[in-house]
Amino acid sequence: MDTIFWFRRDLRLFNNFALYDAIEAGCKNALFFVTPGQWQQHEVAPIQIDLLKRRIKFLGKLLSEHGIALHVIESTNYTTCTKDLSDFLSSNNVKHVYANAEYEINEQNRDTQFLSEADKLNVSVHMYDGDLIAPPGSVTTKNGEMYKVFTPFKNEWLKQHHDTHFYFRELPNTFSEVQFQDDSLLKGDGSSDKWPVEDETLSQVIHRFIDEKLTDYKESRDFPAIKGTSGLSPYLALGIVSTHQLIALVQQRHVDVLSSAKSNLFTWVNELVWREFYRHLLVAFPLLNKYKNFNEKYDAVKWRTSEAEFQSWCDGKTGYPLVDAAMRQLNETGWMHNRLRMVVASFLTKHLLIDWRKGERYFMQHLIDGDLASNNGGWQWAASTGCDAQPYFRIFNPITQSERFDPKGEFIRKYIPELENVPDKQVHFPHKYLASIGRESDYWPAIVDHKAARERALAAFKV
Repeated sequence: MDTIFWFRRDLRLFNNFALYDAIEAGCKNALFFVTPGQWQQHEVAPIQIDLLKRRIKFLGKLLSEHGIALHVIESTNYTTCTKDLSDFLSSNNVKHVYANAEYEINEQNRDTQFLSEADKLNVSVHMYDGDLIAPPGSVTTKNGEMYKVFTPFKNEWLKQHHDTHFYFRELPNTFSEVQFQDDSLLKGDGSSDKWPVEDETLSQVIHRFIDEKLTDYKESRDFPAIKGTSGLSPYLALGIVSTHQLIALVQQRHVDVLSSAKSNLFTWVNELVWREFYRHLLVAFPLLNKYKNFNEKYDAVKWRTSEAEFQSWCDGKTGYPLVDAAMRQLNETGWMHNRLRMVVASFLTKHLLIDWRKGERYFMQHLIDGDLASNNGGWQWAASTGCDAQPYFRIFNPITQSERFDPKGEFIRKYIPELENVPDKQVHFPHKYLASIGRESDYWPAIVDHKAARERALAAFKV
């Protein structure tokens, strides 16, 4: 067992260049570590763990068809993982390990410890940046510094890659089929069953989006009642699909998609660049891994500690229908529309003036696409504490957002059936209407007045 591949959050065979190089070097064995203690520490959502385990089962069978045995090993956390990996390498006389890098601080510390152990064992480690187009530190200012604003980062990213034609490598010739032994470590709770994990199905989903929805993405992406987004975020979070793969597929249909950042087609690719931006930030500013404000001046903000109001937000009982419907969507499905993530985050941090870290943590505990870099970046953007964040004086009006992006209340009624018979114009804030017909008990009262909350937030942030 001279060469192995170590799977992390890169759970794909297709377009996994690190794995391909390992196969060409003679790899016939791969590893994946189940780390329940670490998942608990990172507050990984049960639905994401279930999706991960289902994917590992599928991946193990897929690998076996190509002559690669997948070994699933349980380690409590990253510390024991490093020891268990070192023992595996030593007992199997492994000389080469291939893997894709992870950028969060605990993962970086794990890899630093592993590299030290590998050096003692005379094992060569080959690390790739398979999660990104541009490796951290490769998109910088002329002074070699990390960009603190997205647009110039994007412009430099495009400058480096606008002439790149992304391609797919052929899977190297592999060996005779081996048997994959299903493992009790991969038993999940079934909560992610609505999300397919088979490559053939995912390929159909991706191609359908690119062929049928991409051209309209810019106009439809903000309307939660419309299936206008790709729905690929859970697969990006686990590396089941890659940014490289997605851009290559778009280029097959629209070869010049990277030539103009202002085109409608680029709008979706722009979201993938945002994803890279947040990962670069996580590496350049490690304190983000520790839930620190990117903009330190907002350390002075006096956050409120109302557990009752926080619980109302969690339960979707704020009295603002769009906010409540969004939270119900999260609690019931493990996913939330991107526009609504901004709305509910703004409501928590500005209307209720509750620390963004509480909301960020709640999202991680429930999201099937939970991802530290993007989740932290999104929450700090909404809270005005982050890099290139929304200015503190721009506060979403949840009623206006509702009227604009769910004009007929279709999304609201899907998750708040109590409002099914409320007219379209009143459904966005139905209290006066319900009171006028003697049905005010059908929907909970608003926990805060928009105007008063806005003034309170402005005063708090002005410090």
